[in-house]
Amino acid sequence: MSQSPSPSQAPVGVFITPVTPLQQNCTTVWCTKTNKAAVIDPGGSADAILGEIARRGLTLDQIWITHGHLDHAGGAAEMQEKSGVEIIGPHIEDLFWIEGIPMQGQRYGLPEARTFTPNRWLNDGDVLTLGETTWEVVHCPGHTPGHVVFFNRVIGFAQVGDVLFQGSVGRTDFPKSDPEALIQSITKKLWPLGDGVTFVPGHGPISTFGQERQTNPFVSDRALLGPRLFREPTGPS
Repeated sequence: MSQSPSPSQAPVGVFITPVTPLQQNCTTVWCTKTNKAAVIDPGGSADAILGEIARRGLTLDQIWITHGHLDHAGGAAEMQEKSGVEIIGPHIEDLFWIEGIPMQGQRYGLPEARTFTPNRWLNDGDVLTLGETTWEVVHCPGHTPGHVVFFNRVIGFAQVGDVLFQGSVGRTDFPKSDPEALIQSITKKLWPLGDGVTFVPGHGPISTFGQERQTNPFVSDRALLGPRLFREPTGPS
């Protein structure tokens, strides 16, 4: 799955590389004026992603991490070693997940996954610059306590990690997960960004906030109108 706006169409380009056996949507975004790129959540396949970046004539400038789970962050150390760029994010509340990446790797049969120290932790309201584009950081705890979302207001686009999926939401059966915090993150922080926002989730197809407000059985406007029994989602991660 890929989406690649041309410079005449949009200031931001996007391509997606499914990585790890969990088919996590590693997302590369770039400024179409400068060709500077950021890789969001390199859970693995560093060589393949770097090769595609080179093939497109882009320059990797930064690595961004939404949260510390293996399939999202397990390949960050390798990519940093190969490229020399900084790792940015997530929020420091996910430090314990990042420190546990090697153990996660053993559990899921990915022994090459290694821990790392981000060059910069992120907070709600931070702004990242990529070439001539700016990206807003939205802290969205729930799936993990330090989960962040990356949002470009100009093109109405977000990479939301495992906060929200088409037709589902992130799992909350992990240590320090919080189902109520997850719902609040979605409805109080993501929905106000606008129904027209297109988002790439950590797994599965692209959707829009408007579509999920209409049809998502966990967080649609209708689902949240009355008393709600939180049903544990059965998503991939």
